[in-house]
Amino acid sequence: MDEGYVKYTALHQNSQIPQADFLARQLPELNGARTKCFSLGLVGVYPNGISYGNLSIRVHGDEFLISGTATGAKPVLCNEDYCLVKSFDIARNSIVSCGLIQASSEAMTHGALYRSWHNVNCVIHIHSKKIFDGMLRDNYPFTPKSIAFGTPEIALAIGKCAEKIGRDEGKIVLAGHGEGIIAYGANIERALNSVLELHDKYMGE
Repeated sequence: MDEGYVKYTALHQNSQIPQADFLARQLPELNGARTKCFSLGLVGVYPNGISYGNLSIRVHGDEFLISGTATGAKPVLCNEDYCLVKSFDIARNSIVSCGLIQASSEAMTHGALYRSWHNVNCVIHIHSKKIFDGMLRDNYPFTPKSIAFGTPEIALAIGKCAEKIGRDEGKIVLAGHGEGIIAYGANIERALNSVLELHDKYMGE
């Protein structure tokens, strides 16, 4: 399993994120959502040490703040555990970013959703085999099983799923990603509620 490994090409500036006011306003709520997902086992780390799950929030235009790579073991993140993606090129599988940590391996898929719908402002990527299997059984939108994570193809496939869903809120199964699921919404609360709805629906089965 190559989950958790960064596959994109990064032009990364190792420096403090300059969005101080934005961080002060938005990061506590984003961290609260992540901690909730962590407590439910939807974000975390596998026994082999590979992290899974990540969250992001749009800052402005196509810029977004995303949890850093290999942070899954931490119950609560701090400012230094986030990376600002300033721009990205799906076709070239490359991003320009800054922060004291590199962006999550799933940064490109988050970017594809922000680019697909301008009203999408939060993306949450979780892992759960039980939710994953249930969503496939119930015919939720899904990406092709043949497409691996961290590639331009998965980002494009997610964008197409979002276009078919046709609104600023949705849930997508990453069928070629083992246990991966994406939920997104117009704000942090709505994206988190989508995740909690899936958890309540399938984890009690």
